[in-house]
Amino acid sequence: KLGRVFTGWVQRSFQSTQAATASQNTCAADDNKATSPVPKDCPVCSYNEWDPLEEVIVGRAENACVPPFSVEVKANTYEKYWGFYQKFGGQSFPKDHVKKAIAEIEEMCNILKKEGVIVKRPDPIDWSVKYKTPDFECTGMYAAMPRDILLVVGNEIIEAPMAWRARFFEYRAYRRIIKEYFNCGAKWTTAPKPTMADELYDQDYPISSVEDRHKLAAQGKFVTTEFEPCFDAADFIRAGRDIFVQRSQVTNYMGIEWMRRHLAPDYRVHVISFKDPNPMHIDATFNIIGPGLVLSNPDRPCYQIDLFKKAGWTVIHPPVPLIPDDHPLWMSSKWLSMNVLMLDEKRVMVDANETSIQKMFENLGISTIKVSIRHANSLGGGFHCWTCDIRRRGTLQSYFD
Repeated sequence: KLGRVFTGWVQRSFQSTQAATASQNTCAADDNKATSPVPKDCPVCSYNEWDPLEEVIVGRAENACVPPFSVEVKANTYEKYWGFYQKFGGQSFPKDHVKKAIAEIEEMCNILKKEGVIVKRPDPIDWSVKYKTPDFECTGMYAAMPRDILLVVGNEIIEAPMAWRARFFEYRAYRRIIKEYFNCGAKWTTAPKPTMADELYDQDYPISSVEDRHKLAAQGKFVTTEFEPCFDAADFIRAGRDIFVQRSQVTNYMGIEWMRRHLAPDYRVHVISFKDPNPMHIDATFNIIGPGLVLSNPDRPCYQIDLFKKAGWTVIHPPVPLIPDDHPLWMSSKWLSMNVLMLDEKRVMVDANETSIQKMFENLGISTIKVSIRHANSLGGGFHCWTCDIRRRGTLQSYFD
């Protein structure tokens, strides 16, 4: 009880301070609005993955660098690419490939704007610069995947602490945008920054084969320890008052518990798990696309799927991806085909090459907005990864009561 009282006092104190600061800014809400759950003029408001999209952050491929081949990177990548990381860690991804990815994302932004969505972009940064903390030294990676680092819950932007050393300073690319949103009334929370000391990682994590990974994941053993909280925002997916998360190679139970306490009592955080040898980010495994509608990866079945079925949800298994075997996917799997972005319940942004999943959506009565991002896929994300929805037109609801 004492802990809850103290936490509540801290939250109330923070909210009071935030409201006072916001009232001094010309674009912030007035006193009455500042005390409401979501100020009327606040540009940040999103409760789920499917309400009508009005504003979004889209990542950048510019200056993208290969992360050094450390233990946490090894545990999250496929063995056939380990030589690539060993050779190019700390250097740029292949420049011609990055150039094509940049062009694809620019086209994606243009299409989003034509669909009536406001698009914001992070700042370009030189990610090849080496940095050093008291616990490690590393180079950076990119600001391509805002979904990995930012989670919007209502009118609050939560900066994830991340788990890869190469992503320690990734937040810097987004600070200008977040400060603008804060000055206009949004809440802004930064989760506890991990030291990323050696103790956060199991330095002897045995992953010589996929079978090893299956066994370890089934036993609840991951490369990240419980030394301190860590999580990537992309391991969480929202459905109103209920938020689902997986314990993965980059999200530990301490990080999940921090989020649970931080969002209580208005939101319920549920841990779900999958038959997945390489769990990292939930949205190419389990992607909620509408009220009572979820895409569930047939290769990675959800152990808690009855929770959704008993609530009357429809569980859809997307078709096998069409991406060719020889296309480089340095940081992800082919299942980025199901990593789609809902513009609303009846419109979805999907890869132009994935005709089978397009047909699936059309059979569901959802029109497809087709964009090719094959080269952008190679950097580790689909449409959901490359974006963070800032504002969706909708209200907070419960879809499980």
